[in-house]
Amino acid sequence: MLSLGTTPLANALLREEDLDTPEPRYPLDLVFCTACSLVQIIETVAPEALFRDYAYFSSFSDSMPRHALELVTRLVRERGLGSQSLALEVASNDGYLLQFYRQAGVPVLGIEPARNIARVAIEERGIPTLTEFFNEELARDLASSGQRADVVHANNVLAHVADLNGFVRGIRTVLKDDGTALIEVPYLGEMIPGLAFDTIYHEHLCYFSLTALSKLFARNGLALVDVEQIPLHGGSLLLTARRDAARGSIAASVAALLDDEAARGLTSFSYYRDFAPRVRAWREQFRGFLHKLKGDGASLAAYGAAAKGATLLGYAGVGRELLDFVVDRSTYKQGRYMPGVRLPIRAPEALLEKMPTAVVLLTWNFKEEILAQQAEYVRRGGRFIVPVPEVAFA
Repeated sequence: MLSLGTTPLANALLREEDLDTPEPRYPLDLVFCTACSLVQIIETVAPEALFRDYAYFSSFSDSMPRHALELVTRLVRERGLGSQSLALEVASNDGYLLQFYRQAGVPVLGIEPARNIARVAIEERGIPTLTEFFNEELARDLASSGQRADVVHANNVLAHVADLNGFVRGIRTVLKDDGTALIEVPYLGEMIPGLAFDTIYHEHLCYFSLTALSKLFARNGLALVDVEQIPLHGGSLLLTARRDAARGSIAASVAALLDDEAARGLTSFSYYRDFAPRVRAWREQFRGFLHKLKGDGASLAAYGAAAKGATLLGYAGVGRELLDFVVDRSTYKQGRYMPGVRLPIRAPEALLEKMPTAVVLLTWNFKEEILAQQAEYVRRGGRFIVPVPEVAFA
């Protein structure tokens, strides 16, 4: 349904010494399965290459810890969690979520394959963390050692998993009989109409509708009992699942969203047929917009050295001929270079030092947060460009 060409890994940030070396590139093609309604890419890069040293730290966003605190507070209250409970998170990152369970007196366990990020969780936040990939075998080991969880969180990780069936069975295995799994995924039903093609990169193997998820869960012994649509990442689903669902325990929200997807056509390829032409038209609009500004004498930069930014700039063919640099709050990214386009990454203070005429907001999914942080740049006359779904000034 869409080809973005052959691209480098979107989170493979470069060092100065890498700039003279060709980057490994992989096909980035999106397809739709008519049997199960799953949307996925067809190239699976070895997870060791993607996730052992990882650039994304959740705590550098204000929105992520705030959302985590609200969710944990709700779960502790609703489930009556305490010192005899266990909260487990798969792909626990730097402990941004589990820290709130720990503060509430609930024992925690993180599972995070990125060694550099797990080290931060352990050393700076005191979060017990296994530096492993989560799978069915690890889940069985945890369960047999008595580490079954009252709550399992899996936020923005299901899309990264090649063995979806084994992963979901693993969640079921590590849950207590009356445990609850909370799983968040970016929502395909927002991605397609919102033209969020920049969420497509090699880490994201799959792009989920509730229809595809409900089949996946049912096939592997998890009952999907509730779903909420939340604004995070430009539109996500927050799924609640249990080992067993008693009659009447499945919320009306599940059936309602499944019916909505069927009515909108998400289960048919025809729904996706115009996605590629719309993305191609966007590229021409974006390039024309920036070239017009540059031709009028504007200086341009970008905000957010995120994977989605690498996809967006790479597909658009926009690099150092139009943009001077990228800024990012993450100190782990500063001093590196964006893959593909090789733009230098600086601290956000560079916006006030250099005062570019306009800044492309690559992390548009955190628009309100970033505009608030960069109020002084705007006050001095700087402007932000929101690239998706329509290219326009904020």
